Amino acid sequence: VDQVANLTLVSSACDMLSTAYASTKESHPYIRSVCGAAEKGMKSMTEATAICVQPVLTTLEPHVAAASEYASKGLDKLGEKLPVLQKPVDQIISDTKELVSSRVADAKDAVSS
Repeated sequence: VDQVANLTLVSSACDMLSTAYASTKESHPYIRSVCGAAEKGMKSMTEATAICVQPVLTTLEPHVAAASEYASKGLDKLGEKLPVLQKPVDQIISDTKELVSSRVADAKDAVSS
């Protein structure tokens, strides 16, 4: 999970969503109260789940460690094959706009000639 969260694409997307969430929450009082209640509920549910799941996790720890190592190797390979994962969302959007604009210009030139 840490390795996925540290991918530039994922971390920049999370930052963007967090900023949008905070901005929306601050701009609208009704949404702020609903979000506050939802956050408290999620916190309580997460704490209760952690307490219940801890004995199971302790038992499964060797298996989880093996799966984690396997997943880590897979993510490394995925990162090599998909360099876009190492780019921030803003750059991907900019690159995509640039590519589309270039293709449209090429199509216009082809049609006009």
